Amino acid sequence: MAVTISSAENVLKSVYLNVLANQLNTNVNPLLARIKQTDAGVWGKEIIKLAPCGLNGGVGAGSETGALPTAAGNNYVQFKTTLKNLFGKIEISDKAIRASQNIAGSFVNLLNDEMEGLINASKFNLGRMLYGDGSGLLATTTDGTETTITVDDTRNLMEGMMVDIYVSDALTLAGKRITFVDRTNKTIHFANLGTTVEAGAKLYVQGSKDNEITGLEAIFGDGELYGLSRDAHPWLKPFVQSESVSIDDIMLQNAIDAIEDKGGSEIDFIACSRDVRKAYQQYLQYYRRNVDMTTLEGGAMAITFNGIPVVADKFVQNGTAYLLSTKDFALHQLGDWTWLEGDDGKVIKQNPGYPTYSATLVKYADLICDRPLGQAKITNISSTVSNPYANT
Repeated sequence: MAVTISSAENVLKSVYLNVLANQLNTNVNPLLARIKQTDAGVWGKEIIKLAPCGLNGGVGAGSETGALPTAAGNNYVQFKTTLKNLFGKIEISDKAIRASQNIAGSFVNLLNDEMEGLINASKFNLGRMLYGDGSGLLATTTDGTETTITVDDTRNLMEGMMVDIYVSDALTLAGKRITFVDRTNKTIHFANLGTTVEAGAKLYVQGSKDNEITGLEAIFGDGELYGLSRDAHPWLKPFVQSESVSIDDIMLQNAIDAIEDKGGSEIDFIACSRDVRKAYQQYLQYYRRNVDMTTLEGGAMAITFNGIPVVADKFVQNGTAYLLSTKDFALHQLGDWTWLEGDDGKVIKQNPGYPTYSATLVKYADLICDRPLGQAKITNISSTVSNPYANT
């Protein structure tokens, strides 16, 4: 049977949508898989949520005939944030569609390739956003030419990405595609930018500046959080330890104890950079005979600390570990992933003026942490551990 745009529409809606949604909700990374997703608190374009603060005050002890405790209910503050617009777009040429019309399986393979590319790109960017601060900043330049830029960090960059370049907070170059990332020398390459990029320029995913979800770095940042001042609400400030330190069980336990004493949260997930995980593995090799492992959502294995998974993520900055209570997080959303439809209900549209068709996947959501005080970030962790048997 010949492939038509109408039949392709049906395939995207009835077959691929559920697969895409499942992949992007559960397989982006182990942290996102642990965070619940809900439509609670979504009001129009905003998320408005009451978050508990402190304890119920209506408890006490008294005499046999004395007055009962005075009622003092739960304390709440109002969190407010806007739903962030998350998009993923595929594009197929009219020529490719026509060439595959009468060849069995060709159009299916064409769509499979496009869907796989969309999933991989969406996973990369969602994982990056989860550990970001919402600004969408990918890297800052230290030097540049018309074809090559040197940056401070390449962990958020990948070949094929379309980036905007800002100089002094002004958009200077828009939608430039990365052709190659040299991670050893921290350089990224373009076909031709048309101008030399100076040091201090900032790179963002196309159109994404200040439009990304409220990731972990926003929780550990400064200024307002969810519309509230951190100075006026000190419990919005999580535990941060920045002194140079080596990783070991005592260091982790001290941080967890501090969190539980101040915030009342129960840590159930440790996310760290790859060099920190290697250092912890080195520590375990030196000091333990048995290393406990656990199976994460999605089937991956991870080492544990007292039953808490220790998971390395490429988007965590070197020398850094986050100690998190994932029960305190929720991804508030206006529905799940869906295809962007026009007034006629079509999801595949011809791009005006071009012999191509495109379809756009969309989700409106933002991440909220109910108890920022119950989370921790440790930085300046050494990438090596001293060998206690070196001189024996």
